[in-house]
Amino acid sequence: MMKCLARSKGAALALLACAAFTGASAQGLEKELVIATTGGLMEKTLVQYFYTPFSKARGVEVVPAAIEVPDQWAKVQAMSRSGGMEFDIVTATPPDLVQKKELLQAIDCSKLPNVTANGVKGACTTYGVMRTVGGMQIGYSTEAFKGANVPKTWADFWDTAKFPGPRGLPDTGDREWWVPVAALLADGVAPDKLFPLDLDRAYKKLDKLRPNVAVWWKSGDQLQQIMRNKEVVMSMGYSGRLISLMNAKVPIAVSWDGAVRDVGYMSIPKGAPHPKAAMAYLDFFYASAPEQHVNFVNAVNYDTGNGKTASLFPPERRAMLATSAENFDKLIVADYEWIGNNRQMLRDRWIAWLGR
Repeated sequence: MMKCLARSKGAALALLACAAFTGASAQGLEKELVIATTGGLMEKTLVQYFYTPFSKARGVEVVPAAIEVPDQWAKVQAMSRSGGMEFDIVTATPPDLVQKKELLQAIDCSKLPNVTANGVKGACTTYGVMRTVGGMQIGYSTEAFKGANVPKTWADFWDTAKFPGPRGLPDTGDREWWVPVAALLADGVAPDKLFPLDLDRAYKKLDKLRPNVAVWWKSGDQLQQIMRNKEVVMSMGYSGRLISLMNAKVPIAVSWDGAVRDVGYMSIPKGAPHPKAAMAYLDFFYASAPEQHVNFVNAVNYDTGNGKTASLFPPERRAMLATSAENFDKLIVADYEWIGNNRQMLRDRWIAWLGR
């Protein structure tokens, strides 16, 4: 009871919280769920459309823990060693599911019927359930390129004669494989022949584009800034960030052709203090009404893995969704096992090349 009172503000909130705890116990779930997110808009939107409805439906107090992903993993590793895990759900990228799998609890997808029923292909994996889906795609200025003369493919991105002007490329996140993948696609490698990556070929192709790269952007905010300020005429970028600019009437457009699938997963660390509540939340996320997912997508400009959401958007908005029928099959799905097993080598090669 003291814990319940400590987490509440005022008697009324305390009574509500305690009532929720009683409900959780009645359903066989733990009374609390700690979810690590990156804070900001993502956390605020998750709270509004998923955390709070889950708390009301299942009687579990959801406690968000705002922490950037690299810091999250450092903390998970430290807590794993000490045996004092605090997180129940963490954010993972696809390579994390390989590289960090010894820190994660295996997920039995057969126990998540709503994920199976409502999720896109691959929504549930052994170590993670899809939360958000987007793409690393081409964003370009509609003032620089108009009509039929617009860049659509990575070959176009590399074609500085036909599409002149400064480029932007990422030096953040998973850039050590995103960028080589784009380079190989630009050089004519078929999507199903990309892995294992021919890095010599990729960096030879990158050498040709490098003089035209005006900005190696470090964050999503910087990506938006260079597009808004017209520092580049096109850039590889997060679909959510680029689509946010389009919604704000910045004169840019995007291409999904050859976009690299960018997925955020929800994973359960080994030793999670509330594993039953964690599994219940993963299934609840996909049991939520499709309208909840629509609201979430409109707020953050990333899709969820709910395959039934795209059909609820009008055609012009649907064209911007990673999970729409016209875009999902175009996404490049990497060999994450290979990436996870070669992550350090990929990073060393990237750093050495960029530092030349």
